Amino acid sequence: MTHRMIGILGGMGPEATVDFFREIIRLTPARKDQDHIPVVIRSDPRVPERTQAILSGGEDPTPCLLEGALVLERAGAGIIAVPCNTAHYFLPRVQPKVGIPILNMIEETYQSVLRLLGTADAVGLLATKGTVLSGVYGDVFSRHGVKVIVPDAGDQEAIQQAVFQIKAGTYDRARQDVFERIGSSLAESGAQAVILGCTEIPLGFHEERVSYRVVNATRVLAQAAVDWALERRG
Repeated sequence: MTHRMIGILGGMGPEATVDFFREIIRLTPARKDQDHIPVVIRSDPRVPERTQAILSGGEDPTPCLLEGALVLERAGAGIIAVPCNTAHYFLPRVQPKVGIPILNMIEETYQSVLRLLGTADAVGLLATKGTVLSGVYGDVFSRHGVKVIVPDAGDQEAIQQAVFQIKAGTYDRARQDVFERIGSSLAESGAQAVILGCTEIPLGFHEERVSYRVVNATRVLAQAAVDWALERRG
């Protein structure tokens, strides 16, 4: 069986890229090696920090993202998936210079929320400061009349610290408790589902431990990429 090739523009961070690739493997109906989808991965941790670029005038990651996208295009990928929510703030500057489509993780997540809930009035967002303050989720969801509920300043700082601790390799119950507790607070504030809107968060979040509905944006993007590769979509 021949499938179309997925390009992964990753390294933001590397372990989140591994988790995304693992989701692609899990979501592919395969009985043998040859049933799996061809994937080319550009994992470049040198991409400048996205949150700093958005919030404090840090180095613009756009040139590095464009370079990686062009590498994937030349390698034969037919589509690009970027398993970094914050990076989506910069992708509108990248897409016009690349000859293959870049999947929109945020739009895909909105569609997943609709499939889960039917209709939605409000969702919660667990994400980095850069993702929250850039408005990438708020802009998409507000266009469809859905409110995005975000943590208060103290909880947002706790999420930020937990994300960077995971990037540094610290996986423990304390990190899980931060994400799950704040997710619960968002649900209590009216969120009908809580979006895991940073690709590090699923590494430190156990969905079976919470009573509220969760949408894992990493898994959503992986499913969209698999559907494209298997020609379930254009």
